[in-house]
Amino acid sequence: MSRRTKTLIAAILIVFIWLPVYALFIAGLQWRVLPGAPWYVTLLFYALAGTAWIIPIGLSLRWMYREPAKQ
Repeated sequence: MSRRTKTLIAAILIVFIWLPVYALFIAGLQWRVLPGAPWYVTLLFYALAGTAWIIPIGLSLRWMYREPAKQ
């Protein structure tokens, strides 16, 4: 599969599937786990959750830029 095709697939999956699902999951998790928490706890939670979404995207970048296998 070419790099261009991989980039297109990854971009569509990330923007239209991963980010909305992750955002809804984190919002629901915060609503269930930290209801009525002080503002600084909520801020810390969202700061950590806001950086954690990068991990799967970093893995997809590694996949996108991998050289195609030689046959």
